[in-house]
Amino acid sequence: MCQLLGMNCNIPAAISFSFEGFSARGGRTDEHKDGWGIAFYRDAVCQLFTDHLSSITSPIAEQIKRNPIKSKNIIAHIRKATQGPIVLENS
Repeated sequence: MCQLLGMNCNIPAAISFSFEGFSARGGRTDEHKDGWGIAFYRDAVCQLFTDHLSSITSPIAEQIKRNPIKSKNIIAHIRKATQGPIVLENS
């Protein structure tokens, strides 16, 4: 089962603060350590990042924390595997 974080704004906003706390749930403060992903629009182009690593150990998640995303629409998830292997395809 996954947990979701979503943001929908009328002007581009940063998700830094919310993503920091949310990603901590990916193995530090919760059990959802079996992968994660984030999708957002930048300049009318959909950007998607996923990783089979936990959001607290993923170098991609660390880059997102260091380089804040600003967008009108952002959705992220952290995965707790209930079925299927822990691989990138299931993130």
